[in-house]
Amino acid sequence: MYSALTPYGWDDDWADAFAPYAPEGLLPGRVVRVDRGQCDVVTADGAVRADTAFVTPHDPMRVVCTGDWVAVEAGGNPRYVRAYLPRRTAFVRSTSSKRSDGQILAANVDHAVVAVSLAVELDLGRVERFLALAWESGAQPVVVLTKADLVTDPVTLAHLVQDVENTAPGVPVVAASAHCGDGLDILRALVGAGTSVLLGQSGAGKSTLANALIGEDVMDVRAARDVDGKGRHTTTTRNLLALPGGGVLIDTPGLRGVGLYDAESGVGQVFAEIEELAERCRFHDCAHESEPGCAVRAAVDGGQLPVRRLESYRKLIRENQWIVAKTDARLRAEIRRDWKRKGAEGRAAMQAKQGRWA
Repeated sequence: MYSALTPYGWDDDWADAFAPYAPEGLLPGRVVRVDRGQCDVVTADGAVRADTAFVTPHDPMRVVCTGDWVAVEAGGNPRYVRAYLPRRTAFVRSTSSKRSDGQILAANVDHAVVAVSLAVELDLGRVERFLALAWESGAQPVVVLTKADLVTDPVTLAHLVQDVENTAPGVPVVAASAHCGDGLDILRALVGAGTSVLLGQSGAGKSTLANALIGEDVMDVRAARDVDGKGRHTTTTRNLLALPGGGVLIDTPGLRGVGLYDAESGVGQVFAEIEELAERCRFHDCAHESEPGCAVRAAVDGGQLPVRRLESYRKLIRENQWIVAKTDARLRAEIRRDWKRKGAEGRAAMQAKQGRWA
């Protein structure tokens, strides 16, 4: 009955989840775009425009977003979305709000494709940040190094790929050029089943890549600024598009800020080698700073672990703890006690030095 939805990811599990709504005369559909309280939904009867007023609570984590499967009215003017089905995965970042709110960028995603432009210097810390959110969402991350045709030296390109692979354990890394077609076959094979979301900064070439994967210009594209490689936010909404070879793709606006949102396990997966080393530390709560018997610091001193990786790990752990602490009084108290302890240790060390100098 709903076979027309199969190209958009409909399966028996979604049919079971929708079953309670069928007796009400509602239709299943997938949200392909959301804009100011309205959404475009693809149904077995075709695409419809629907209002989300009935399912827009005060909790920003429960608003309808691109990628959701919903139960929508079969008729009416306007039509309304009456419910959305339980999400399998959700890609969430923190907002700029002081209330520690989360913002859902895409739902029911199988692959999180992180687009990183080779037109500018690689920012491995930003790659790690995207990957932490991707792992936390439940999706499989993929890193695509876009605009690979701009790196004319094959040895240099191979080194850049290796740098990202070392930064992204367990994650496929593909160097691709939408202009030349390099790497696109590999990427199509990776995202040819399920739902993929394209993520990255403005100017990373996401819309150009989306057009190349779809085989036609469905997304507007503008050139990035030559001075810094930044784009101009050509894509302003999240759009779900069916790929001709199978699978669906969600293109997203460029993200200037990528704040973590309760992503402890995601950070752990990005820095799996540090988590493994930490299990061999003498103290279970080792901060990997000056504690005796720290296996992580030993790995840094021995050259097995880059200092940059450890610093990035600490930064993301601290940031994630701060986000969680905004809604967790016990954790806030623990963080304050830790700050006081470190402050006291620092003052004691300074006094000891001053005593030796006297």
